[in-house]
Amino acid sequence: MGLQQQWEQLVEAASSDERAQQQFWGAYYAAETDAYKNILSQKRQKLSGTAKEVAASLGLETALFAGFCDGINTSLTAPVDLDALEEDAAVELDIDWEKLYYNMHEARAQWLYTLPEWDGVLDEGKRKQITADWRAAHVVKVEKKPGRNAPCPCGSGKKYKYCCGARG
Repeated sequence: MGLQQQWEQLVEAASSDERAQQQFWGAYYAAETDAYKNILSQKRQKLSGTAKEVAASLGLETALFAGFCDGINTSLTAPVDLDALEEDAAVELDIDWEKLYYNMHEARAQWLYTLPEWDGVLDEGKRKQITADWRAAHVVKVEKKPGRNAPCPCGSGKKYKYCCGARG
């Protein structure tokens, strides 16, 4: 059985009740945070070896490493084939720091993108720019509905309440 299947089984087993879910994800997020602290503090942009070796270097069990790879995959220059991930399979994680920082915002993982270890990896100005770019990409624009007595936006010349407003 591959590591991805083991990871999926762990997630499924933890979903049996809310308490088990909270414990599982709490433990996973703590291990993930430690792994990112390790990577960022050592500025380890490239990690390579077997999946078992890389997992051990990050302090993760191999099944949790599959979950870690699932999360970081979109931040790598070449994604890992999760379905083919085995303990003795060769793995190379080549991290794109800017993508990783952006994707941490995308995942709303504040506990990760606010780690102090980012100081030595991306300067503060670059982090602020990435944060601004992420916020700009997630701005919701709501068009204001015309008032009842306002001219209809369809251009008919009628009041909105007698034109398009009467239909809906």
